[in-house]
Amino acid sequence: MSQTASSPELDSARVGVIGGSGLYSISNLESVQEVNTDTPYGKPSDALRVGTLNGVEVVFLARHGSRHHLLPSEVPYQANIWAMRSLGVRWLISVSAVGSLREHLRPRDMVVPHQFIDRTRQRPQSFFGDGCVAHVSLADPFCPTLSEWLATSASAAMPVGHHLHRGGTYLCMEGPAFSTRAESELYRSWGCDVIGMTNHTEARLAREAEIAYASLSMVTDFDCWHDDHDAVTVDMVVDNLKANATATGPILEGLMGSFSQQRPESPAHRALEHALMTAPDAVPAATRQRLDLFTSPYWGSFER
Repeated sequence: MSQTASSPELDSARVGVIGGSGLYSISNLESVQEVNTDTPYGKPSDALRVGTLNGVEVVFLARHGSRHHLLPSEVPYQANIWAMRSLGVRWLISVSAVGSLREHLRPRDMVVPHQFIDRTRQRPQSFFGDGCVAHVSLADPFCPTLSEWLATSASAAMPVGHHLHRGGTYLCMEGPAFSTRAESELYRSWGCDVIGMTNHTEARLAREAEIAYASLSMVTDFDCWHDDHDAVTVDMVVDNLKANATATGPILEGLMGSFSQQRPESPAHRALEHALMTAPDAVPAATRQRLDLFTSPYWGSFER
């Protein structure tokens, strides 16, 4: 994101928030309307809640469903991101539970990571295919300025006993089981800082959808590498999730205060400009229809 004034298109855009384990709503979201929608990729995880937070239009979605019924591998990632973009979202905040792979990243701390390593195996990797090829840049998977804004807001609103860490590498595993001790030590040797099960898949798809993406990763445990701490249990994770989730409201409200003053642009907003490889007249009609939400600025709107 640059610090220049936003384009007219972005002036009316919305901010999206995807809530992970423990965050199934935003308590201070006002004038809320629930939107049940279908997409070319099926239904999203749950109804999308559209409302206003600190004067900014926000779209909220519970990643695992409001009753937490979806495994990380079962989350309909393509439908979720497509639905967000269809509702005008151009900036997306992920709020997620993670395990710590570092001594200084303690339970109930929060991390705004800047890099990923992907270890998933059963996830959709792209909106493209079926007769259309695109190669977006993912060298910097998180939008640097959106991440900085998020970190600044989190730092200002961090409760006593919680600490905010800027930067770090997020290892995205398949799940749903937690790591073995050997895996945990392997990921530490790779230089990873936190481990989760969802964010990389979202970030890849958000980049193709030309949505700027950043993550507020909430530490719930030390994975299983730490000799002085018990192996990860659901009870441990839930207790720390509850403590962290209460802190997200003020953080998001502060972030929206920044958005109410400025709508800066991100390189992610033009990610497809030089990424599309297939000529539009060579793309099958059904594929064009699915991709029109993203590609129309470059190909023109698809007509039957």
